[in-house]
Amino acid sequence: MAAKPCLIISLLTLSILQIFIQGLNSAATFTLQNKCDYTVWPGILSNAGIAPLSTTGFALQKGESKEIKVPSSWGGRFWGRTHCGEDSTGKFTCVTGDCGSGKLECVGGGAAPPATLAEFTLDGSGGMDFFDVSLVDGYNLPMVVVPQGGSGPNCTNTGCVVDLNGACPSDLRVTSTGGEGVACKSACEAFGDAQYCCSGAYGSPDTCKPSTYSQIFKTACPRAYSYAYDDKTSTFTCAGADYLIQFCPSPNTSKKSSEGGPNPVDSSMIYQGALDVSSGLTTCPHMSRSQAIAGAVAIVAALWRLCELFGVHFS
Repeated sequence: MAAKPCLIISLLTLSILQIFIQGLNSAATFTLQNKCDYTVWPGILSNAGIAPLSTTGFALQKGESKEIKVPSSWGGRFWGRTHCGEDSTGKFTCVTGDCGSGKLECVGGGAAPPATLAEFTLDGSGGMDFFDVSLVDGYNLPMVVVPQGGSGPNCTNTGCVVDLNGACPSDLRVTSTGGEGVACKSACEAFGDAQYCCSGAYGSPDTCKPSTYSQIFKTACPRAYSYAYDDKTSTFTCAGADYLIQFCPSPNTSKKSSEGGPNPVDSSMIYQGALDVSSGLTTCPHMSRSQAIAGAVAIVAALWRLCELFGVHFS
């Protein structure tokens, strides 16, 4: 009988293929790149119940890049901290995006708003990665997420390339000690009203609508989340991708705001050459998990059939 040897061969083949598939999908490569004219200190926070990455905070000088291996099924967020330094006691703090750890590494601390966030859930529903760039907690610097390889109908770049610190209304603006605009608050943080925070009576998509303030963010950065229920135009999905997160992507346009209440942002700010990612980074296609599994099943089925046809046996 060839059945038992064939079963052994098929199981061994399946085990080898499983190891290959796990290696194929064990990690995505995230490349963080600083194209700003100043140092950025990225912060990283894993979602609740998910192990932290190998680093949770570091410095990126102008023009520098850093690669991080991120395991499958990871979820969390990245952001850029700015205007950072140590005091006389060695305590590390940042004017924007500070994570409260007092250190370069954030070690479980999240970004103090306002901060531009890149949010990820890898290997989610249907094996897809879900990601977005969010201004719900405010804005502190331009940021884009660019999938490298991968597939899917909604697998595309997202982010905010505009310098909203220059366009920020005066009642949302955060300034440095020298008076420079360094961040732009959300209306929720600035005023605390339920209608801006999508809380209380406004805690559903039916009752919480875009505000005049959130529309400033949305007009300037149409692919980014501008308020809590901005899902339809702001969530993107990929299978089998690596990701480039770029701070201050080119071009970095700016518009000065007038004093007083919110003013519409000039439409010329919207994604002008928006996703120039000419960083010298190459993209390569990735095999998705579903494709690899389908291939493995096909190979095992073919081996089993060959065993039966030719009567494979052990001597």
